[in-house]
Amino acid sequence: MASAKAPPHDYRIENIDPAEGSLLPPNSNHLFADYSLAVAVAVKSVADPTRQEVRVVHIPSGEVVFRTSAF
Repeated sequence: MASAKAPPHDYRIENIDPAEGSLLPPNSNHLFADYSLAVAVAVKSVADPTRQEVRVVHIPSGEVVFRTSAF
């Protein structure tokens, strides 16, 4: 059980097309409290971030705060 003092998980990684080489399993929640960590994991999770799209979304606002360029 999470502690009541644990930081909120405000960032979610979404991999649009579960492409070959992704370290993140498709259709699962990847939640992070830290923006920098979420972006780093998102970029490292795909084999080629210039050809595979992955996004980091700020959950409270729904805003896409980071996106790799797909094609």
